[in-house]
Amino acid sequence: MVLASHDGVDARQQRELSRERAVLQTDFGDIHLAFYPTIAPRTVELILALFELGCYNANHFFRVDKGFVAQIADVQNGRQAPMDELQQKWASKTVPLEVHEDVKHDRVGILSLARHDDPNSGGSSFSILLGPAPHLNMQYTIFGQVTKGIETLESLQQVETVTEGIFVMPKTRIHIHSTYVLYSDSSLRCSESVDLVETRLNSTLWSLERLRETSLPGH
Repeated sequence: MVLASHDGVDARQQRELSRERAVLQTDFGDIHLAFYPTIAPRTVELILALFELGCYNANHFFRVDKGFVAQIADVQNGRQAPMDELQQKWASKTVPLEVHEDVKHDRVGILSLARHDDPNSGGSSFSILLGPAPHLNMQYTIFGQVTKGIETLESLQQVETVTEGIFVMPKTRIHIHSTYVLYSDSSLRCSESVDLVETRLNSTLWSLERLRETSLPGH
């Protein structure tokens, strides 16, 4: 399925998009993500599974470098909620580098997988580009793009930041309160639905309780 200029996709950069849309619900608004399953199949499999399991709930953007990237923390260290056994299993996985010369870090909204020095150490942390970053080409896996929520990215860039080493970080935590996945057929795969719904429900309930405690102290 190749999408043209609708759904927020730049027609000049047509790429095969996933049928799923992952949604991040943040302090500044929602961000909708689509993935590139033919360009980075191993990475998309991991990130989509983490979203389906609710692993990004109660996580945060630990890095906001204006004009460069907004980076989401890895779920093992960034979440404020505990993870169950299935979530921990997927959160510990890594994937190899998946790069192509014609797939570039060339615009706002590109999704780029973070990694350590080992090129094959990509995990759950990833960045959303806030501007072109050609020096990342062929070094980091591009696996998707933002389809809705560019205005949310613009709002993120207005937060106060502090520089710590190579990272430009927000002074206050930018919460990812909850996440969900939209499917083109509006349904979950039946074989996975019960386990996924139970895991996501537990994670979402924890996030809502934390939000209630923060917003309504003493209640």
